[in-house]
Amino acid sequence: MEFSIKSGSPEKQRSACVVVGVFDSRKLTLPAELIDKAAGGYLSDIVRRGDMEGKAGSTLLLHNVPGTLSDRVLLVGLGKEKDFREKEFGSAVRTAVKTLNETGAFDASIFLTELGVRRRSIGWRIRQTAMIALDATYKFDQFKSKKDDVRRPLRKLTLSVERRNELAAAEEALSQGIAIADGMALTKTLGNLPPNICHPTYLAEQAQAMATEFGLTCEVLERSDMEALGMNALLAVARGAHQPPKLIVLHYKGGRAGDKPVILVGKGVTFDTGGISLKPAAEMDEMKYDMCGAASVLGTIKAVARMALPINLTVIVPATENMPGGNATRPGDIVTAMSGQTIEILNTDAEGRLILCDALTYAERFNPETIIDVATLTGACVVALGNIATGLFANKDGLARDLLDAGEEAHDRAWHMPLWDDYQELLKSPFADIGNIGGRWGGAITAACFLSRFTKKHDWAHLDIAGTAWKSGADKGATGRPVPLLTHYLLQRTGKLN
Repeated sequence: MEFSIKSGSPEKQRSACVVVGVFDSRKLTLPAELIDKAAGGYLSDIVRRGDMEGKAGSTLLLHNVPGTLSDRVLLVGLGKEKDFREKEFGSAVRTAVKTLNETGAFDASIFLTELGVRRRSIGWRIRQTAMIALDATYKFDQFKSKKDDVRRPLRKLTLSVERRNELAAAEEALSQGIAIADGMALTKTLGNLPPNICHPTYLAEQAQAMATEFGLTCEVLERSDMEALGMNALLAVARGAHQPPKLIVLHYKGGRAGDKPVILVGKGVTFDTGGISLKPAAEMDEMKYDMCGAASVLGTIKAVARMALPINLTVIVPATENMPGGNATRPGDIVTAMSGQTIEILNTDAEGRLILCDALTYAERFNPETIIDVATLTGACVVALGNIATGLFANKDGLARDLLDAGEEAHDRAWHMPLWDDYQELLKSPFADIGNIGGRWGGAITAACFLSRFTKKHDWAHLDIAGTAWKSGADKGATGRPVPLLTHYLLQRTGKLN
């Protein structure tokens, strides 16, 4: 989709459709009032008759509105004005774009970006609109022999700003929003791909292609390299799989030569059967999404490269399948991780922390400023937070606050969970330094506590995205989260968020 920014009056726009809002109780927004004035009260008559009451999620498409230059006017219900905040703004934009995509209009001018959202700038509104528009029109149908093509899909969207002095900030925000949406699209596509295609080698190939496209540095470690490094925790997970494991490392060097990098580590289990601790068959197909942590950090570095942020960023992806087999790791096995710590594997379905712990140890060689790992790690996090908030753990409260703020800004929210030493007791093993599970209770917390033992030297945060990385049901698919949170965090660090 092509985007542009414009400042002007809605009734003077020459486009296939102009989009304006109506609040509940039939109150026209200012752009709608301007159209109504030019049309001699045409919109007022419509809302007075009750054809559009302004209920959230409602729309009304009008043709040949008098006094306007556009072919159509789309009225979008905004709900109650006093309750109009970030969520309501995003819902209105999503409703508008989905409706536009079905009207036959190739292009549209959207005036919802002029709506005031408390404590949110024009940059925020433009960035969110671009992200939501591209997310709403994303399709994954490459494996369908007969595609459900949109008759006349929306191809151009003009975003309106009220004042000309807002144009520069809006243009920058638009570029950011498009880049973030591009990263989200990569994340969703990698997550949605079937596991017979998106395996560790495929992820490595995608990383190498991205390195070529954006001038990144890419290194892929093979099984023999991991054996030489003593990555026995990661290799324990890979033992039952025929697909070879990979450790993928990507470097983006947009900052100064001496600046320490931010490191993102993404769990890349491209299919998780649970191993010997086999999962039940129901919904096991969704275990192709167990690499959404990897997909999200790859999507983030793509967005950062597109925005050319002045920061050094390194992405590390430990990638493997977790399969049963005659050579698979067994419950009761003990392995020595790259850090030298010994781990009693009590459950082979707690595999994500095993591949992450070696990747986190490997990250130390790059002298990081901060390490953030992203993983579909625990069902316990889904029980605790559902699919609304990502679970956030950190060994520094300041880092947690920065990530929480970024999530609020991106409307990709997280919730700060405890990481108290009291929970470490649950990981005790009589035979090794640590067990890989801590029992039934507080499973998301004990998983984070496990990882914290491998990150004591650096500022570190852990994002458990098991509930937010994908959605089930009729609209099953990867969500692209937490790319918005991570990119906004990096935008904040570089002072590029307006």
